[in-house]
Amino acid sequence: MTPHPLAESIAILERTPAALQAMLRGLPAAWTQWKETGERWSPFDVVGHLIHGERTDWIPRARSILDHGEGRTFEPFDRFAQFKEPQGKSLEELLDEFTRLRAAGLEALRSWELTPADLERRGRHPEFGPVTLRELLATWVVHDLSHVSQIAREMAVRYRHEVGPWRAYLSIVQ
Repeated sequence: MTPHPLAESIAILERTPAALQAMLRGLPAAWTQWKETGERWSPFDVVGHLIHGERTDWIPRARSILDHGEGRTFEPFDRFAQFKEPQGKSLEELLDEFTRLRAAGLEALRSWELTPADLERRGRHPEFGPVTLRELLATWVVHDLSHVSQIAREMAVRYRHEVGPWRAYLSIVQ
């Protein structure tokens, strides 16, 4: 197995807040609160979810792997906390909070000066069982990319009918 490209992962992770700021800041609520159905997540919901992950998932679980290994099971992650926590906050406040939390998380990650051996250390996921720090960090990157894509899709679908016949060429709105 090739060494985990930690610097490449950090390069993606540190860009997510700026990407979201560029995509969402200053847009009307018609764009940021809209979702295709009640079960889907609006861009606002996704940012709330990412904030919850910064607080309770990535760095806390990485720290748990480094400090406790498989001896302590990760706290279960509430995938729906974003529907409770950001109440009363504006999207701009959430974007700023996400930016701050992500910077702090990446500062912690860099400060650990992880070695290839550290990346192979194992923790215990409540559903999957043993997982490595390498897998956790790779998942963090893919999770970010997935949610950036989710936001773009949800926004594009808002204009699904307005694009007329071009819909046939726009896979994002299918």
